Amino acid sequence: MLASEVISRLKGVYTLGFFDRCNDPFYVLISTVLSQRTRDDVTIPTTEKLFNVYDSPAAMAGADPGDIEKLIKEVGFYRVKSQRIIDISRILLEEYSGKVPDDIADLLKLPGVGRKTANCVLTYAFRKDAIAVDTHVHRISNRLGLVTTSTPEETEVELEHVVPRELWQYVNELLVRFGQDVCRPVSPKCDVCVLEDLCPAKVIRVK
Repeated sequence: MLASEVISRLKGVYTLGFFDRCNDPFYVLISTVLSQRTRDDVTIPTTEKLFNVYDSPAAMAGADPGDIEKLIKEVGFYRVKSQRIIDISRILLEEYSGKVPDDIADLLKLPGVGRKTANCVLTYAFRKDAIAVDTHVHRISNRLGLVTTSTPEETEVELEHVVPRELWQYVNELLVRFGQDVCRPVSPKCDVCVLEDLCPAKVIRVK
């Protein structure tokens, strides 16, 4: 199966656990919210800076939006995210006893949490079988011919059909890292790609 071969080869290149900096579901949730439209090299230090000051839902729920804005100003849409972080924290306290839910339906009820963010939380915080689809996963899955889709939401559904369930939790980490350093949106490094012989996009370019 093509999907299994892709995952197998990428596991041989990348050491899994790159994103396992913290297994606290609240940390993973807030970090993923901050990561929206923001590079990892900005998200990671920003998250650490924020949690050095506010390290719990109770602390963030009672924070002044302006104070959080100052801590996260490097990320995109920081004013919107500041309020979302406060709102999420308050909802967690009021409806979930301060705990991050491990159910996708409940996660999707939180402000600013879409399917990609929810699935990241399920995968990285709770080690549940889920496929978080961001721009890298969507782009690469289509380039490789694993799916033929127009939106990340469609890609998630189709990947669930072609990727064995026991491999779901690896898809996001492996394809994100592969997309950052090899299979880039522009000028992909096909000459050093371990999937070159499997890639129909490569064949088309060579012709």
